[in-house]
Amino acid sequence: MFIELGHFALILALAVATLQAIIPLVGAHKYWPGWMAFAVPAANAQFFLTATSFAALTYAFVTSDFSLKVVVENSHTAKPMLYKVSGVWGNHEGSMLLWVLIVTLFGACAAWFGGNLPPGLKARVLAVQSMVGVAFLGFVLFTSNPFERLQFPPFNGRDLNPLLQDPGLAFHPPFLYLGYVGLSMSFSFAIAALIEGRVEAAWGSWVRPWTLAVW
Repeated sequence: MFIELGHFALILALAVATLQAIIPLVGAHKYWPGWMAFAVPAANAQFFLTATSFAALTYAFVTSDFSLKVVVENSHTAKPMLYKVSGVWGNHEGSMLLWVLIVTLFGACAAWFGGNLPPGLKARVLAVQSMVGVAFLGFVLFTSNPFERLQFPPFNGRDLNPLLQDPGLAFHPPFLYLGYVGLSMSFSFAIAALIEGRVEAAWGSWVRPWTLAVW
């Protein structure tokens, strides 16, 4: 049941991301405060839904749910818990879901801590960040679905890639993604400024903390 919830949450995240990519942009263009303000709850919802989906996949690995194809191909009942958890992102499908989770995390952080941003710029930044989310959510759902079920689940999995069974490599992808994917915020600020048609002197001070944090 939790697995289906995770899959459904991922679908809802794509729907919310699509709305977030459109409504705040239109609101900023038309100077409609309500439409611009939509970006904040949408960013929060998108992160919550993606986190729910990631939690469901993690649960499947921890409990060795071999009805999921990705768990069969990347886990085993005899694995230590560390490698069961790291198996979540030790494959293409799971790593892409982690990628999307971090994209939505930074979008939510911009919604939480972007109170000093002008409303129009904030709406555009969150809309552009959501466009990035739409691209990757669509990719995950339509080409790399981690929730693909097997009709006849095996009794055990094929084990995690031996090259990834190392504590350093277990923690490497999340930290790498935090920096690498986090630069999407700098991209969103840059594109938002281009859409707005002007770059104020204060723009550098707004984007600087995000760039330094991920660097």
